[in-house]
Amino acid sequence: MESQRKHARSFSFEFFPPRDEAGRTKLRETVAQLRQLRPRFFSCTFGAGGSTREGTYDTVKELQDQGLKAAPHLTCIGTSREFIRELLQAYAALGIDRLVALRGDLPSGLPNTGGDFRYATELVEFVRSETGDRFAIEVAAYPEFHPEAASAEDDLEHFASKVRAGADSALTQYFYNADAYFRFVDECESRGIDIPIVPGIMPITNYKQLARFSDRCGAEIPRWIRKRLESYGDDLESVRAFGLDVTTELCDRLLRAGAPGLHFYTLNRAGPSCIVWERLGL
Repeated sequence: MESQRKHARSFSFEFFPPRDEAGRTKLRETVAQLRQLRPRFFSCTFGAGGSTREGTYDTVKELQDQGLKAAPHLTCIGTSREFIRELLQAYAALGIDRLVALRGDLPSGLPNTGGDFRYATELVEFVRSETGDRFAIEVAAYPEFHPEAASAEDDLEHFASKVRAGADSALTQYFYNADAYFRFVDECESRGIDIPIVPGIMPITNYKQLARFSDRCGAEIPRWIRKRLESYGDDLESVRAFGLDVTTELCDRLLRAGAPGLHFYTLNRAGPSCIVWERLGL
């Protein structure tokens, strides 16, 4: 963890593009609350194969127009070099200076060979070849390893390849086992990787939703947390209270150990992140 201590702390919040006017109104209210915390940037997700291209663009444009720093996600599966090139030009015109470069999920019905890219490493290389240092590039990291990884060693090497390709920093998948993050960072350090690796944080407020997300993305919910959440049943108030305690304690431990900030997966809600932030005294 020693290499992480030298990096300036970065706090950020992630949104998804709203689908309708009600969602846009809700997101504006969320932004109004979270901007008061003065994060380094707000990121916005990007649907498989560019399926939310307009929504992502509109969201980051609105953030930029408000004088906020926006970092759009850029996914490469199912897309062409020309498609990515056009997006890079559009984001540069908006004044965007940070991107989150990801492989992304396969759109429904698309074969694995769809598009010009297979891996995020190729996307990072392409962005660098097209734009030089115009953008700071964030990539994904998986302390508990990517669910499709053949082995832990393969996953670490894949992460290292993204760093060699030009990644400036990384945002992790959310997790609830701090030791997994510490071990992952130590193994990266042993490979000479010293970019900031910022922990991804998912405040626990809805157990069923969290279990669904976690089963899909491979994030482990430790047994003691899962059993406690299950015991509350439909008592959503108790789920939320316990979940925010767990999340706050996790964040506190990470920051005390030298983690270079936190990246909150907000699900377009300000409340849970604000509560954790306030409890941490940030």
